[in-house]
This record gives sequence, C-alpha cells and structure tokens, in this order.
Amino acid sequence: MINSIPPQGLVLLSIVAIQVGAAVAIHLFPVLGASGTVAVRIIFSAILLGLAARTGLRTLVQTFRLHWKLLVVFGLSIAAMNLFFYQALARIPLGAAVAFEFIGPLGVAALASRRLTQFAWIALAALGIVLLSPLSGADLDPIGILFALMAGTGWACFIIFAGRVGKLIPGNDGLAIGMAVAALAMIPFALPVAGILVTNPLILLASIGVALLSTTIPFTFEFTALKRLPARTYGVLVSLEPGVAALVGALLLGERIGLQGMIAITCVIIAAIGITLSDARTPP
Repeated sequence: MINSIPPQGLVLLSIVAIQVGAAVAIHLFPVLGASGTVAVRIIFSAILLGLAARTGLRTLVQTFRLHWKLLVVFGLSIAAMNLFFYQALARIPLGAAVAFEFIGPLGVAALASRRLTQFAWIALAALGIVLLSPLSGADLDPIGILFALMAGTGWACFIIFAGRVGKLIPGNDGLAIGMAVAALAMIPFALPVAGILVTNPLILLASIGVALLSTTIPFTFEFTALKRLPARTYGVLVSLEPGVAALVGALLLGERIGLQGMIAITCVIIAAIGITLSDARTPP
C-alpha cells in the first residue's frame, strides 16, 4: 500500500508526522530530559520496526554480516541526527531548529546541482538560514544553533547512506537494522530514565506515540521515498520542513520567531519550490 503513494507525497506526510512528534516530545523534556526522550524514542522505534520487518531474525543477522560497515555508519548517522536535534529543541524554537538542521539536505542539494539556477535557489535558502543566526541579530542560543547544525550533518549522512542501503538491501530490512544499531548507541542515554517509564504508564504511552510519529512512520515513508527519488530532489522537498515546523510550533507550543524569522523561513520555502521546479526540467 505504501508503494502506491507517490514518493513526493510520502516525504510530505513524513514532514508533518515528524514535526507533530517533535512538538509532543518537547513536553517530555521536563520528565525525561532531551537525551532521555530521544533515546527512548529511538529504542521504541527500533522495536516497532523490527516487529514490522517481513523477514526473520536470522535473515536480518545475515544481512548485517554482509553489509555491517555500511549499516553501522547508517545507524550511527540516525542516532547522531536525532540526539543533536533534540538537544537543539531544548534550546531554540522548533521552526528555527529545523531551518538550521536543513543545512544537511541543502549541502546534499548543492553537491548534486549542476545548473546555475539551482545554485541561485540554494543561495536563497542559505540566506534564510543566515537570517536566523545571531550574525543577523536573531536572539537564539548559539549552543542550540550549533546542535542544530550538527543534526544537519547527521541528516546529510542519513540521506546519502539511506540511498545506498536501499539499493543493496530489499524492503525495509536495512532501515530496521540501522534503527537497531541506533538503539544500541542510545542505551546509555535511556538507562537513567528507565525507572520513570516503568512507574509511569502515561509517560510510557506518550513515549511510544512520539516514537511512532517522529521516527517509525516518517523514517519508513522517507526510506521508501528515497528508493524512488534522487537525493537532490529529496533534499529540496524536505526544505519545506522549516515552514511546517514553524506552523506546528506556533499551533501546538505557542512559539513565535518574529518577522525576521518568518522571512527567513519563507526564503527557504521559496528556494525549495524553485529548485524543485528547476530539478524537474533537468534531463536525467
């Protein structure tokens, strides 16, 4: 059924799901902390993806042995992307964090671009990111910005390695194994909050909901889309994410980033539309 949805639609659905999930996750920070929340989210997501895998454990283990180097790097990129992003969310608004994180897909788009007009759109998106930085007078925590940029680096690695994993490993087995690797890397961050989950069923249910919205659903959609989309096209489609994140932050969290922030995010969105149209006219 998922394969009947156009890859562009899968990416857009994943954008909405992951931002709503992030907004819900922020409410868990006072109880679990940013690191504990993301660790629990990834571990639950790995369990859910493992249960949903169509192949048996033996096949997954054999697949890991064949491609363990690629899958370990892929899993660690997932862990790093999420860990740094949640550290950013603890310090700066959701829309701004996503805009800075977009430096990852933007870099992928820049490396894959060949036409002058494509570089012009990328420059406009970069301008939007600069407008959100303290260099332009924006009142944002520099540490939060740094974490968001580090998350963007992890996102770029995810795009690159997800495409390679998708070509080598059939179905979503590669994603399930990558999430398992990420979950193992997150165990040290989850252990301090394990007692809270055991004694508080509501927090446990909320954590599972965050895992579904922020990781299991969007990663499955994006991983499937990446098999049918060029990395550049994916990179510019998800540049709509800062706008969605700002809207979700305003509606669910009451966040405001001011006129300059809205102009910055608008620059990113316009650039995404422009480079997508430019990409559509580029011969394969």
